[in-house]
Amino acid sequence: MVVSPEGHSGSRHSTPSLSEVLSIKDGDSDSLAGGGNGAAALPRAQAHQRPEPGVGDFPLIAIVGPTAAGKSALALALAERLDGEIVNYDSVQLYRGFDVGSGKLAPAERHGIAHHLLDCLEPSQVFTAGDYRREARKVLADLRARGKLPIFAGGTGLYLRALFLGLFEGPARSEDLRERLRAMAARHGREFLHRLLARLDAPAAVRIQPRDTQKLIRALEVCILARQPLSTLHARGRAGLGGFRVIKIGLNPPRAQLYDRINRRVESMFAAGLWDEARAMFSRPDAERIKALGALGYRQACAALEGKMRRGEALGATQIATRHYAKRQMTWFRREADITWFEGFGDDPHVQRRIMETLSRRLVAAEGTVLAPSEVSPAPRFSRQGNF
Repeated sequence: MVVSPEGHSGSRHSTPSLSEVLSIKDGDSDSLAGGGNGAAALPRAQAHQRPEPGVGDFPLIAIVGPTAAGKSALALALAERLDGEIVNYDSVQLYRGFDVGSGKLAPAERHGIAHHLLDCLEPSQVFTAGDYRREARKVLADLRARGKLPIFAGGTGLYLRALFLGLFEGPARSEDLRERLRAMAARHGREFLHRLLARLDAPAAVRIQPRDTQKLIRALEVCILARQPLSTLHARGRAGLGGFRVIKIGLNPPRAQLYDRINRRVESMFAAGLWDEARAMFSRPDAERIKALGALGYRQACAALEGKMRRGEALGATQIATRHYAKRQMTWFRREADITWFEGFGDDPHVQRRIMETLSRRLVAAEGTVLAPSEVSPAPRFSRQGNF
C-alpha cells in the first residue's frame, strides 16, 4: 500500500529524480513527497578500511567520565607531570561568553598549562562534530611537532568518537538549502520531509523518526548535495585517527557523592555569574541562533528570564537535569572500547597516583612512544553499591 501526502492510501507516483529535488521550490514540494516504489536510484560507493594504530604511534590521553567527576583537575595534574597540553572536547566551552555555566577553568586556574579549543567560537557560530574533528587534528599535528603530550578533557563524547573513529565524508552545510527545507516543513509539516527522505533514501528514513526535523534536514541535505543516499555514505566506513595511540582513562566516582557534588556545583555556578551570562546572551539580537543557550543551566536560566519559572525552580531543575546528564554520559562511555576505569574523583591525589602508575607502564618518556597496553578494566555499571 502506498501512502499519499495526506496519509491515506492512494495512487503510485514516480520517484522524484535527483535533478527534481535539486530544483525544488516550495510550490513544487507536494509532488516530490508523494508515494513511490522505493528510494531514488543514487550511485553507491565502495567501502574502505580504517587505519590500524601502530606500535610507534604518538601517545594521546583522553579522560572520560560524568560531569563533575574532576576531569579538568586530573588533566591539569597529568599535563604538569607529563609535559602535556590540554585539548577541550566540551561543546559549550568552545564558545566565548559561556564560562561559568560550562565549568570552564578561568585562566588563573589553568596553572600555566596551554589549553586548546577553548573560547574559539562566537556564540551564534555553527560548529559540528566534523568541524571539531578537523580543528582537533590541527591541534594534534602542532602538539606532535612540539613533542607535547595531548590530554583531552571534556564531556561531549560525540566529539571524541568523531575524532578517534572518524565521520562519513559528507558535504558541507548549505544554509540556503536548509532554509528551503525548513520552509517546507513549516508549510506541510515535519512528516512531509520524512516522506521526501523515504523517496531518496529509504534506509535512512527507517532510522530517523518522522518528527526529528533536524536529522531529517541533514539527511536530505546530504542526499541532495552529495547526490548519494546518506545510508550509502555511511556504508563506506570511516577513516579513524591515524598516527596516534589513544589511551583512555575513565573516572567512575560513587554515585551519591557525585550527585552531591553536582548539586553544590550548580548552586555555585548560579551564585558566581551564570545568571549574568545567560541574561547577556538572551538579550542579544541573534539569541535564537545561539545553540549553547540550550545547554544545562543556561536553558533553565533563560526559562526564568522569560517568566516560565522562578529562579529557585531554575536552580533545582538544573540540578535534576545535570544528574540525569551524568547518567547518560556514563551510558555513552560504557559503550566505548578500551577504557581503563578508576573509581573515585579526578581531583583525589590517591586516584591521580593510581592513574600515574598505570600510565608509567604504558608511556616511554624518552621518545614518547607507547609500550604494549596494560590490561583494560571492564566498563562500570550502575550498582547497588552506588557506582555508575
